[in-house]
Amino acid sequence: MNDRHLIELTVNGEEHELLVEARETLVDVLRHRVGATGTHVACEHGICGACTVLVDGEPTRSCLVLGVMADGSEVRTVESLADEGGLNDLQEAFTDCHSLQCGFCTPGMLMLAEGGIPHLESSDREEIRELVSANLCRCTGYETIVDAVGRVARHRRGETPDTSEGAPA
Repeated sequence: MNDRHLIELTVNGEEHELLVEARETLVDVLRHRVGATGTHVACEHGICGACTVLVDGEPTRSCLVLGVMADGSEVRTVESLADEGGLNDLQEAFTDCHSLQCGFCTPGMLMLAEGGIPHLESSDREEIRELVSANLCRCTGYETIVDAVGRVARHRRGETPDTSEGAPA
C-alpha cells in the first residue's frame, strides 16, 4: 500500500509542495525531492549529526524526522548560509580556523553551530565544546571547530575577538 501525503515546506526561503511517502525521512525529502544535497546522510540513527538542519530555527537531525512531521515547517540547510556575496561569517571562520579536514561532517556542524550560537549563554570554550560535541567529527579533534564557533559567537555578540584562534601552529 502506498501511503503518500501532501506536505508544504519552506526550504531555504523557497516554498515547496511535495507528495511524500509516510515513511520518508526529512533528509531524503531534502536531498531527493528538494535537491538540497549539502545535507549529508551517514549513520541514519541520529548519532553522528551529519544530517543536521534547522527546523523552525532549531538544530534537528533530519534522519530522525519524517517528512510528514515537518509539514508546515521552515527548514534551513547548509545551502542557506552562503549568498551571492560569498560565504557567511561561520563558513569563513571554519575556513580561516582550518575547522574541516575531510569535510563530511561540516554541513551538519555548520548548521548545529548556526542554530546553537543564539542559545549560548557565553562564548566560553567549554560551553562551545559542549555544543559541538553533539555532532561527530573523526578528523579535526574539535579544537579548530571550537575556535571557529567561538570567533563567530563573540563577533555576533559584539565581543572582542580572540586573535589566537585560527592562528597557524
